[in-house]
Amino acid sequence: MPRVTIADIAEEAGVSVATVSKVLNGHAHVADATRQKVEALLAGHNYLRRRSRTVRTVGLIDLVINELDSPWSIEVVRGVEETTASHDSGLVVTAVHGRAADTRRWLDNLVKRGSDGVILAVTALAPAQWRKVEEFGIPLVVVDPIGHPDPTIPSVGATNWHGGLAATQHLLALGHRRVGIITGPDDILSARARLDGYRAALEGAGVGVDPALEVRGDFHHETGFSGARHLLSLPQPPTAIFASSDLQALGAYDAVRRAGLRVGPDVSIVGFDDLPVASWASPPLTTVRQPLSDMAAMAARIVLEGVETVLPGEMRRAELATALVERESTAPVPAR
Repeated sequence: MPRVTIADIAEEAGVSVATVSKVLNGHAHVADATRQKVEALLAGHNYLRRRSRTVRTVGLIDLVINELDSPWSIEVVRGVEETTASHDSGLVVTAVHGRAADTRRWLDNLVKRGSDGVILAVTALAPAQWRKVEEFGIPLVVVDPIGHPDPTIPSVGATNWHGGLAATQHLLALGHRRVGIITGPDDILSARARLDGYRAALEGAGVGVDPALEVRGDFHHETGFSGARHLLSLPQPPTAIFASSDLQALGAYDAVRRAGLRVGPDVSIVGFDDLPVASWASPPLTTVRQPLSDMAAMAARIVLEGVETVLPGEMRRAELATALVERESTAPVPAR
């Protein structure tokens, strides 16, 4: 007979897979009647309980990330690696490049070799893949989730809305009233939060939100360049640009220079991330610092030490603070 999975138990009990997982892992917030029904089914099917989520077994965790060829990814890998090293644990890093086939291959390898837990960084699993991870009782943490995070799955992010608000308020305080934005991908929660913070700052200052000043990007240099070039070609171009990532901000630098303008005196630019390259740029980039390595380190600690240790109580979502870092890429609005 095929082995019964928690998805089978959930269907028979008329509850969600997450509820069965909570019963298996001893979470308190499950109704007594539901817990008893699930426990009876588990016993009746001789379901083999997996290891506790807080017990180390093989000394190895997995980091699954969309790409490795960016400073953002390097900061995430650094934060996870420093934590695993301090816990005498190994790390397997897999780049899936947004391809479903790569994700399936990684998941098959994970099941074969075993792992103490998984960290997903700006990547997603299909519903069937989520179920497979749940079925094998593998602790899972998400960094910078795509879409709204499942409240039952621990996730770590940053205060992106406040970061977008602070970036835009800084430009408004310098006298800018036509402030453009180059956003991130629509499906990434952090990108939407930064855009919402930008809009809130404009509305709070009594400056109307102009859809013509909002350009979609993908966090990469190329869309920063093309987005800024589009904004600067408008009949009434912006005097300042908030780029939703440092890489996009540096792409905007190139577009400003090719237009015969200067970054700072002619067009102010603010980025987001505070990657090392931000302080090396010419001029140094004003940006919103998000603690990428700290976010990744917290995710690794959740896997290695247990969510109850790192995130006490019922909290399953952590957001670390962002902060505006003022440098030379922003200046008062130029006289026209």
